[in-house]
Amino acid sequence: MTGGLAAAYASCEQSARAHYENFPVASILLPAPMRPHVAAVYAFARAADDFADEGERPAEQRIRLLDGWCERLQRSLRGEAQPATQPGEPVNAVAIFQALGNTVQQCDLPPELLDDLLSAFKQDVMVHRYPNWEALFDYARRSANPVGRLVLRIAGYRASTLDTWSDSICTALQFTNFWQDFAVDRDRGRVYLPQSELVRQGAGDAEVTGTAASGATQCALRQAVVRTRQLFVAGRPLCDAVSGRLRYELRATWLGGTRILERVDAHLKSGIGHRPVLQLRDAPWLVWQMLTWTAR
Repeated sequence: MTGGLAAAYASCEQSARAHYENFPVASILLPAPMRPHVAAVYAFARAADDFADEGERPAEQRIRLLDGWCERLQRSLRGEAQPATQPGEPVNAVAIFQALGNTVQQCDLPPELLDDLLSAFKQDVMVHRYPNWEALFDYARRSANPVGRLVLRIAGYRASTLDTWSDSICTALQFTNFWQDFAVDRDRGRVYLPQSELVRQGAGDAEVTGTAASGATQCALRQAVVRTRQLFVAGRPLCDAVSGRLRYELRATWLGGTRILERVDAHLKSGIGHRPVLQLRDAPWLVWQMLTWTAR
């Protein structure tokens, strides 16, 4: 690896370490050869997610940034030089695509998975409500599932069965984040809980968007938690189907996600304003669960 390429990967790994995440990203549990490649994918997706976030930017500017990121991706895939960093982009934009282009080539990554991520981020700018579960699953198919499939391919796995299990876990993680951030998203005018589920539980729009959510809204969230837990269970075999250190990375991710989901469920009894997170005191529990893990 040349000095310039090594520096590009180092910049991506720094981006990965700089952001808080519920779940491990390019952590020490990953096999060392995988970490730079996972960090490159993460830095690409993290920046695009930041573009899509409401923040202070109007929707038109966020779409322009995402379009620019898409053009950078296409340049990278064609092996073309990257333009200078544009206003609003991270300072290491050129380094991100230098590393990502190499990762796509070295790991034979399907470009459509990266395209799916960008399409989901664009959707986040324009769509604030979801009519039914089918629409929400379609969003997760593009916003979350590509990440798991990319990690598997970086690790050398390409079996369709593994992809199916990975999709279940990634969708579950995405949904867990939605329920975890329900109050925060609601205050920004964004509701991921499907309208069909809210209607089924008798929750009106005023009850959903008000500062004090109704019991019907909490019932809808409980049903969402049940559905999400089923996805975690469906994807659990993936954690035993891979080998080496990746197995422990996936176990930590699965355990962290289910731990937060259980806390979301517990806090629903007292309201939805609290945002459950993993804390340092959870570390011994996570380590013990990883070490005593049994296949099911």
